[in-house]
Amino acid sequence: MSKYVLGLLFLCFASPMWSQLTQEQLEERKLKIQQEIQEKQELLKSVKSKEKSVVSQLLIQKEKIGLKEKLIRTTEKQTKLLSDDIYTNQLKINQLNRDLTELREDYAEMIRKSYKSRSEQSRAMFLLSSENFLQAYKRAQYMKQYASYRKMQGDEIKQKSAQLIAYNEKIGAQKQEKEKLIIENEKEKQELEKEKQEQEKLAKQIQKEKGKISAEIKKKQAETKKIDAQIKKLIRDAIAAANRKTAAEKAKSNPKTTATEKKAIESSDKIILTPEGKIVSDNFKANKGRLPWPVEKGAISLGYGDQPHPVFKSLTVHNSGIEISTESGASARAVFAGEVTQVQLITPVKKAVVVKHGDFFTVYQNLSSVNVQAGDKVSAKEVIGKIRTDGDGRTVLKFVVSQNSNYFNPTTWLAPR
Repeated sequence: MSKYVLGLLFLCFASPMWSQLTQEQLEERKLKIQQEIQEKQELLKSVKSKEKSVVSQLLIQKEKIGLKEKLIRTTEKQTKLLSDDIYTNQLKINQLNRDLTELREDYAEMIRKSYKSRSEQSRAMFLLSSENFLQAYKRAQYMKQYASYRKMQGDEIKQKSAQLIAYNEKIGAQKQEKEKLIIENEKEKQELEKEKQEQEKLAKQIQKEKGKISAEIKKKQAETKKIDAQIKKLIRDAIAAANRKTAAEKAKSNPKTTATEKKAIESSDKIILTPEGKIVSDNFKANKGRLPWPVEKGAISLGYGDQPHPVFKSLTVHNSGIEISTESGASARAVFAGEVTQVQLITPVKKAVVVKHGDFFTVYQNLSSVNVQAGDKVSAKEVIGKIRTDGDGRTVLKFVVSQNSNYFNPTTWLAPR
């Protein structure tokens, strides 16, 4: 068998293992999305039963639609992988059919030749007609090998026939699974269309109350801007405190440190990193795109930066971080090991926690209670507080990432989901 054929067979036999693993991951992701959709549905029922804001209903509806679209894309990926597996398995079936045809033809030819010389007398004459003992021994060995080869061919035909049956059964099951996924996806698409109609209905209802709702949004924006200013001040205070500590330690370890040098460190608008602080900062930076999410379950409901309001597109919303909608009673958790520098009451019912990682900061806003205090060391995924559920029934964490006082888009720092 050529190296090319061997390579092809290895590829064919290896790829289902990878596809199977990926199928399991997709199935797990799909179940998780379905659970999130169910949670959004329960939240929507709760909000409606309490006659809360139509805007809140619309925002939850938008999140639910986003999850439905994600579910459809995941199912389509599963269907594509099954199609690839079916194609690969069909190649194997075709190859097995060719191999069996060739083996059966060879075996039939061998049987015909054996039949012609089947008598014990002819076999004995074949041995007795040998010119010497060595030739007779070789002829006996040949007859033995011939019989063994014949048995081996028979066994190989049985083995390949069994493989063929197994692959035909497998491809039949895969085709059924693919058909099931296609039907499931069509059903989800129909459900999605209904969700969009419900969204349109809510949007029309909002238009009737546009003036009142727009005023509420602007009021919330003003509150957000005020909170952002408070957070920025917390970060500046944390930078100043860290630099004062560094200046004092430097003066203690090096008596020759001048007052000017000490003042330069203290007045810097950036953290002057110690060797230990630089290691922490570099480690945080090295984990960009791999940090765990600050909530166990959730989806981004408002992205980073300037963007149209999710309801009124004419209104521009500024967001210094991202807003992550999660389930009621959920906790916020640290995304990386660090030191808590601030625990602040932002409003009478909202708290914020600032965690320092070298010269990077992560901020966790809209907490109803906290489990940490300033000076505490926290580890990755450690719970730092409970996320507040607002009057409209929404549980949203605002998450911020900055280096000194320069903000980043947190989405680029978190691991993909």
